[in-house]
Amino acid sequence: MLALLFEYSEDGALMRLIQNALLIVFAALPALAIAQSPAGTPAFDPKSLRGTQEGQITEVLTIGSAHLSQLEKKPTAAEMDSLLDKLETFQPSIITHEGLSGEQCDQVERYKARYAGIFEDYCWDTEVVEASTGLTVPQAMEAITATFSDWPTAPSPAQRRKLASLFLAANDRPSALVQWLRLPVSERRLGDGIDQPLMDILGKVESWPNETVAIGVALAVRLGLERLYAVDDHTADSIQTAAGPEFAEALQAHWSSSGAETVPAITRYYAAQADAAKTGDYLGLYRIMNEPETLRVFIEFDYGRAIKMSGDGLHGRRYVAWFEARNLRMVANIREAFGNAPGARVLNIVGASHKGYYDAYLDQMSDVQIIDALAVLK
Repeated sequence: MLALLFEYSEDGALMRLIQNALLIVFAALPALAIAQSPAGTPAFDPKSLRGTQEGQITEVLTIGSAHLSQLEKKPTAAEMDSLLDKLETFQPSIITHEGLSGEQCDQVERYKARYAGIFEDYCWDTEVVEASTGLTVPQAMEAITATFSDWPTAPSPAQRRKLASLFLAANDRPSALVQWLRLPVSERRLGDGIDQPLMDILGKVESWPNETVAIGVALAVRLGLERLYAVDDHTADSIQTAAGPEFAEALQAHWSSSGAETVPAITRYYAAQADAAKTGDYLGLYRIMNEPETLRVFIEFDYGRAIKMSGDGLHGRRYVAWFEARNLRMVANIREAFGNAPGARVLNIVGASHKGYYDAYLDQMSDVQIIDALAVLK
């Protein structure tokens, strides 16, 4: 019909007016469709842009982990090798971990009344490092940015030592350890910004029995990456602070309530944890930990029950609000970490209770393809 109008018109000006009018009508059709959708339906779904991007989509793999430092029997480096071998096949260029950034630690230290106890619980005091380097956290972050703007493909040992000192000054100890371990053993020595107090800190970090070091740092060194990205967030803890002491009491009662021993997926997980302690099969433990059924059951048993809690204050709902806000901010930090690396492969290492939320929130984004953890760990 449009073709006939255009073909047989003798009045070009009139037809241009008609053409413009039709274009306006056609452009308005999606909006009209949205207007007729059920009340409360979002006007836009970011996923609708997925697949339209220029170039390769960004692939994101989240591995849910036990907090290894809390296990009665800590895995050895050799026992983690089979897990690292699987993750290495994914070839991530960006690795994030569940730790607070130096920037957020600097923030919560300045606002201690709002974020009571967070710096003491999750951050490292910077006094010793600042005395060694002469740098505050903001100054060190600026120096790191400047260093990477002119970072060679084959940095010298002196450059790595200097960068390690800058990461320590920025309160990013895992990234400092990545630089340190990428040095030949003979070059892990004093000089170029590393003095004895900083070397002692690096030794302590290397001995940490947690997943950030055992998985994140170890894999980054294997792959030749320069750093990790800290994406945890505890600013949402202000919800707990504002809720008052009754909140903690209600949550303790919630956590201590019985019933977990009757849930098959939960008992299976703890049996696998005990087996790994005996046999060293931590790959098997991580497979069970990252099964969708395990993730769903743990979330339902904790947050699913909490949101139904009755009583004054509705503290269960406050608890869910805190965890959702925290995960949203963590995922935003992840998105920022690969924002300037479209098409990257991103590996997130995080406590298993976060993985279901990570995948759900990341799956809302336009330039993210969620990678099946079990397919990588098989």
